[in-house]
Amino acid sequence: MKIVLTGGGTGGHFYPLIAVAERIHDYVVERRLIEPELLYLGPEPFDIDALAEQDITHLHAPAGKLRRHASMVSILDFLKTSVGIVRALSQLFSLYPDVIFSSGGYAAFPTLVAARILNISVVVYDADAEPGIVSLWSSKFARWIAVAHPDAAQKFPKKVQERIANVGHPIRKEIEAPTDEGGHQFLKLDPSVPTIFVLGGSQGAQAINDALVDTLPVLVEKYNIVHQTGRKNLEEITGMSKLILQGSRYDNRYRVFGLLNVLALRMAAGVSDLIISRAGSGTIFEIASWGIPAILIPIPQDVSHDQIKNAFSYARSGAAIVIEQQNLTPHVLVAEINRIMDDKAQQEAMKEGARSFARRDAAKKIAKAVVDIGLEHTS
Repeated sequence: MKIVLTGGGTGGHFYPLIAVAERIHDYVVERRLIEPELLYLGPEPFDIDALAEQDITHLHAPAGKLRRHASMVSILDFLKTSVGIVRALSQLFSLYPDVIFSSGGYAAFPTLVAARILNISVVVYDADAEPGIVSLWSSKFARWIAVAHPDAAQKFPKKVQERIANVGHPIRKEIEAPTDEGGHQFLKLDPSVPTIFVLGGSQGAQAINDALVDTLPVLVEKYNIVHQTGRKNLEEITGMSKLILQGSRYDNRYRVFGLLNVLALRMAAGVSDLIISRAGSGTIFEIASWGIPAILIPIPQDVSHDQIKNAFSYARSGAAIVIEQQNLTPHVLVAEINRIMDDKAQQEAMKEGARSFARRDAAKKIAKAVVDIGLEHTS
């Protein structure tokens, strides 16, 4: 059996492919099936090492971003996508896989067009509360559609509703379960005070970084702070924080990283009492699976059309509060942190909301659907 994975462009679209690939390996062992051949068809992968770890072969098909406005860059992206469609047609015609699994995004579009032309079975997954245009389009011919947010299903066409399943978000095994064993020692934190974990994403979040740095002298009096700044911001934030905390007897309670590796991420999550984060769907579901209260600060609507809807979809579960970026000030941030951390009953309610929102079997359900549909074709 041959299974093609497609999607990417960002970690939020790419890592669900890896999570599902992990569970595909598990499912075929459980069913005593022959191990399928897994291939990733798309542009340069977000994390090529992750493909190698899952024995996934990369086949190149370029893809340009799908923009909502006309520009010279859009013309170049259109040409890139056209080349990608031709390349994907050639690759799929040669391979003729049994099923294609798409996590959406512009990177999946050329492969999905080719799959439509060649009448290859497709399984679609969309992570956001507001489904992307590629997922909405491909749902019309998909065999099965999985969504992460309970609000998302109603956004798809009525004629595909019977093929939609709300499964949650597929999360990689290595980060699904945090560990608190040795976390304080590993991260060199003060075990006598609560820990706040600030996640700015791989690229960082300037607004969050700026607000946090301004509040550091106040926050370190009561809390440890583990701060992921994004690689490009690490040097600047490190210099500013040293200057601001110079002479403070609590300067050892602040730990700053560009991008945490998997072990450090699990350790930080394991000892954290509160998370401050952007509102990418993948990040939200990781936080939910950890069962940690959260303050979400979504990217503004004019920059990202999905994060605000993701954030409020999660907040309705009771697991998080939302501070929109235009309202983010050092005073507001400190006030909301203290309000949550001083109210044990609210913390427990938020943890329960997170656990109810998380769907930890999402990757397994999607993997089963992909393999079963692939088996129909092979038989």
